[in-house]
Amino acid sequence: MTVFYCTKCGTALTGDLVALPAVPDVDDPDDGRDKKTGRARSTVPRGHYAIDPDPWGAPFAPAAAPRQHPRSSGRELLRTDTGVTVSAGRRDSVVIHPDDVLPRLTPFTCGNNWTGCCGPTGAHGPNLACACGSRLATWAADCLGPNELHLGPVRVYAWHRGGDAEDTPS
Repeated sequence: MTVFYCTKCGTALTGDLVALPAVPDVDDPDDGRDKKTGRARSTVPRGHYAIDPDPWGAPFAPAAAPRQHPRSSGRELLRTDTGVTVSAGRRDSVVIHPDDVLPRLTPFTCGNNWTGCCGPTGAHGPNLACACGSRLATWAADCLGPNELHLGPVRVYAWHRGGDAEDTPS
């Protein structure tokens, strides 16, 4: 079991979560979409987390050549009229179910980091903050893509506790 904490103030951000071996694939974001909010089902099930080894979130950079674009995973955040952009954000963000952390975090709505017709796009950087003010999570839940909440890899830390194993921070 793992609990994630704010690096700045030490507040517990989640309850006990179980690690997944990888971030689940997004099969069809429209399958199971909530009719009222337009949001897709969360990529990660409640009570679990996964580490995303790929760059994720802002900032974005233009993709190299069209033939060099990575295959679409359904988890991209931003495409522009001038071409496809790719994330130049940090690797190893912690992807969790939004309901596992949202009661403990508050929206940080500054500028356009919360824009989207059905929810935040996540394309403009962290949009959720700890009570201490640390902007440490990005929630992407607009109707255009998957429903994911990413904890910043340098703004949170994990405490792992196992059955017979000694508790270890990481």
